[in-house]
Amino acid sequence: MINNFIKLENCPVFIGLSSEEIESLFDQINFQIKKYNEGQMVTHAGDTVDKLIVVLNGSVKGEMVDLSGKTIKIEDIEAPKPLAIAFLFGKANKYPVNVVSNKESELLIIPKESVLRLFSMNQIILLNYLNTISDRSQFLSEKIRLLSFHSIRGKIANYILQLAQDGSQQITLPLSQNQLAELFGVARPSVGRGMRELHNEGILKVEGKRVSILNMKELKQCLV
Repeated sequence: MINNFIKLENCPVFIGLSSEEIESLFDQINFQIKKYNEGQMVTHAGDTVDKLIVVLNGSVKGEMVDLSGKTIKIEDIEAPKPLAIAFLFGKANKYPVNVVSNKESELLIIPKESVLRLFSMNQIILLNYLNTISDRSQFLSEKIRLLSFHSIRGKIANYILQLAQDGSQQITLPLSQNQLAELFGVARPSVGRGMRELHNEGILKVEGKRVSILNMKELKQCLV
């Protein structure tokens, strides 16, 4: 368990605390560690969120299934990050997606009452928790906005325009095409095809991860 306390030093909820401080706090609360196999369901969409879960080893993914039965991966959650942190409190405290283990993983499970005890014992944990919720809310807001664009051209255009908000005509994509496909909720070839179309039409110049905006007006038209 000592190694796990060291790992928690890098968890967003416990950042700023030493492994010794974390161990001392955990001596005063209830918690458990559970192992999950690859492909094993951790939680189902609609389950009540009554525990804080932190990935200690391995990784899990959030998945959403649409009405046609298509599975859309929302994101991967790697160790030592928490999951569904924004849903532990509030009236609608249900998991919004299925959570599935990507590989053999170990998860730290802290009951809600123990989380509240941690808040009362250490203000750093409380502030970290609030900051993490804010970050998650911003991520989900961006995810929803990107999914609202029906065409892949619209998704790509919106993403690039967001990166070019400082007025720059040349940007470097921080994500690979595989990562963009996951972010947009589309197949990877669709991203490459969309990029090629915008390149061939003279709207963008795409060279690997380096993108130059050649026609800002036409790029904005892709949002319509």
